Amino acid sequence: MGKLLYIKASPRDRSHSVAVADAFVEAYRGRHPRDEVETLDLFEMDLPPFDGFIIQAKYNIMHGLDHSAEQREAWRVVESLIGQFASADKYVLAVPMWNFGISYRLKQYIDIIVQPTYTFRWSAEEGYVGLLTDRRVLAVYARGGAYGPDSGAQTLDFQKPYLEMILGFIGLTDVQSIVIEPTEGVSPEVKQRNRQEAIERAVAISETF
Repeated sequence: MGKLLYIKASPRDRSHSVAVADAFVEAYRGRHPRDEVETLDLFEMDLPPFDGFIIQAKYNIMHGLDHSAEQREAWRVVESLIGQFASADKYVLAVPMWNFGISYRLKQYIDIIVQPTYTFRWSAEEGYVGLLTDRRVLAVYARGGAYGPDSGAQTLDFQKPYLEMILGFIGLTDVQSIVIEPTEGVSPEVKQRNRQEAIERAVAISETF
């Protein structure tokens, strides 16, 4: 029995990335009925701003200092979100491209959970070491334009490379990707075909995920 954490990083009802990730989750539930599936809608969650007592608490940890009562209370929220993330052994993320990168709510969530001693550690001998190992990830990316290797616009893609880097940084290196592109500037028929092909691939991945 495992746990799948589904992270939605788009607020759009017509989101391509959410539609494909939803199809994956539905198929996954059918094929893994004993697994727990938890959904985090980042645009519906009350994520704390990473400032004030929270950022003071982070640097106190890094410098080996004690927390004040206010810092300790603020840091409990961070620990709770990290614990929720780390409790899963599989992840699926619905990730739209915003301004060539990821949405600000996903970046805020990443800034909360990527913390020293919790999701990574550092030593002079080993450097940075991710702590969330032996887990699987499916990342579903959607973007209005085309940014693939032969597109001529690949240098503008700060969405997929960044997410894969930060996931690997905390130990999540077993990552499968589905990319839906382009979703704009094409006929409705092409758009629907691209979406359906992505859904079919997501359903197929769910069989062995």
